[in-house]
Amino acid sequence: MYSTIQELHSYIAFAVLGLLLIAALNAFTGIAAKRPFLKKDRQIALIALAFAHTQFVIGLILLFLSPYFEAVKASGMGAAMKDSTIRLYVVEHPLINIIALILITIGWSKHKKATDDTTKFKKIAYMYAIGLVLLLSRIPWSAWLD
Repeated sequence: MYSTIQELHSYIAFAVLGLLLIAALNAFTGIAAKRPFLKKDRQIALIALAFAHTQFVIGLILLFLSPYFEAVKASGMGAAMKDSTIRLYVVEHPLINIIALILITIGWSKHKKATDDTTKFKKIAYMYAIGLVLLLSRIPWSAWLD
């Protein structure tokens, strides 16, 4: 079960990264072109948001089924913090990704309250881009690309 969820988490990660990149680029081009914020712009951002939240839920399930989590339970958090691999999977990756998801969600929420099109694009562009950078910073690349 763990390996199935891990594979699902990896596949959805590709979709999340791609969709966040598309949403951020779409918003930046909307700012540059000074075009109106259309329904399709909202849908692109919403789909990226939905995939990011889905990925988060799958990641939480994966975390609690993980052998790394079991190692933390067995040896304690102090020992886990001394092991860089366990620390990455149990502390750094989840924490930074939660922060990224919060920023993406804030960008979505703020864009809904904005009244002009440029502000809507800016809220999505900047918050989604920062979230994307944070997500990219904590991906365990060596394990992910195996």
